[in-house]
Amino acid sequence: MRLLHTSRLILETPTDGQPYAILSHRWLADHKELSFQDLQRTQVPPKEGPHGFKKFQGARDRASLDGLDYIWIDTCCIDKTSSAELSEAINSMYAWYRDSAVCYVYLHDVGTEEDPQSGFEDTDWFQRGWTLQELIAPDNVYFFNKNWIMIGSKASFASTLSEITHIRQDVLLGNPYVPSIAEKMSWAAGRKTQKIEDRAYSLMGLFGIHMPIIYGEGEKAFRRLQLEIMKSSDDQTIFAWHDSLDYPNPVRNRGLLASAP
Repeated sequence: MRLLHTSRLILETPTDGQPYAILSHRWLADHKELSFQDLQRTQVPPKEGPHGFKKFQGARDRASLDGLDYIWIDTCCIDKTSSAELSEAINSMYAWYRDSAVCYVYLHDVGTEEDPQSGFEDTDWFQRGWTLQELIAPDNVYFFNKNWIMIGSKASFASTLSEITHIRQDVLLGNPYVPSIAEKMSWAAGRKTQKIEDRAYSLMGLFGIHMPIIYGEGEKAFRRLQLEIMKSSDDQTIFAWHDSLDYPNPVRNRGLLASAP
């Protein structure tokens, strides 16, 4: 796991369990995000896009302010040109968020001068597939608006978050509770991912599953996920689903396994 040093702005691989912050955010277009390749340069160039750089800079500054020497940002801490590294990262991502000292959620579409919290309930962050595990896995989650003003935490927003995401407050607050497979799947229903395979890959950590990453396999990824879940659980609620018109399919699913959450 590579981490960005918040003062030296270089990627390092600490071996002594250094505490780190981690960023959760809504990806912009790839060309607007700071990449792994960008960080190989001597300096981080602001020309990579005003939003991507502002987000990067704000996350780094916040981690430094919180006394943390390291931060993990998915856009630039993974070499996505390496399929092996990308596969390892996707299989490890839930654990990386879980083990972080703090998770900063940056909401690029929230906040006005009059109301820093304006638009929170409608932010696009709640509609994305990958952000589900990024909400659940870390203990300490703090929300920031587009100007990097802190507007609340997972603990302080627990009631509102539960209403928006339909996730029980006990789950959000880390209280003892074991949700069924069907309940976990319901949290992901309707969330969007850029790639169809990521519907499955973004849920692996939530179910404690590890499997090969094969972009190009399409809906087979979600079927593979369900088969892996069945190997480790006898929870029959995995079959409690109905096919949704949100994911058009020329041949409607009539098997035991769902084609989407």
